[in-house]
Amino acid sequence: MLASIKYWENKAKNGHYAIPHFNVWNAEMLMGVMDAAEESKAPIIISFGTGFVGNTSFEDFSHMMVSMAKKASVPVITHWDHGRSMEIVVNAYEHGMNSVMRDASAYDLETNIKLTKEVVDYFHMRGVPVEAELGHVGNETVYEETLAHYKYTDPSQAAEFVERTGCDSLAVAIGNQHGVYTAEPQLNFHVVEKVNEAVTVPIVLHGASGISDADIKTAISLGITKINIHTELCQAAMIAVNKNTDVPFLAMERAVRDAVKERALEKIKLFGTDGKAE
Repeated sequence: MLASIKYWENKAKNGHYAIPHFNVWNAEMLMGVMDAAEESKAPIIISFGTGFVGNTSFEDFSHMMVSMAKKASVPVITHWDHGRSMEIVVNAYEHGMNSVMRDASAYDLETNIKLTKEVVDYFHMRGVPVEAELGHVGNETVYEETLAHYKYTDPSQAAEFVERTGCDSLAVAIGNQHGVYTAEPQLNFHVVEKVNEAVTVPIVLHGASGISDADIKTAISLGITKINIHTELCQAAMIAVNKNTDVPFLAMERAVRDAVKERALEKIKLFGTDGKAE
């Protein structure tokens, strides 16, 4: 069933667990995470973003995302991840995404507030929640280089940012990075704790692939209520591909779907979301 991200993020916040957010951009990834959600009776978020348009036509693939979300027996949110402009997130909404992220975190604070508020004002009139980012989560690069110039979320700005933008959830930068970590993630949990004290909206952790189970549990205990996973789904898929080089392509695709499902199940259980849809 197509579900509300605002409802489930707040339910997770009150229940001290986290909603899994899975980036999906082909049939095997989408079906794998849906299989996992159905088997574990978990609410999930399925998401697309600009980084995948070179592989998949979003305007066509979105129909499959929305169709599978509606047909599911568990709550499923359709989401656009890291929207870099108004035009991008409007297009996402027009093609069935019922939640969007406006990521203006690369700009200074005032510009971030201005650009985020424009999107919030537009979408709240349409009943669509908006995620924003304060601080700037590291891009896909050498992790040590990312940390050397890292733009952590400033907890003293969090309350003002949420109030002035009206955003419905807030992604934080705490030493997390997109893509593969080239060294052990060094997460600043003090930031999570202070931001959670400052705001009432749910807090989001991006770049969670590769973060240890212990750190994930700590993050959830301190208030993280939505966690984004993509790279680990890709890694699971590649392992399946490499193990099945001598089988027909159709069989390889099924192996990839199963591998994605198993990795998604691991995350659902780690985040404490299994059984929450019942």
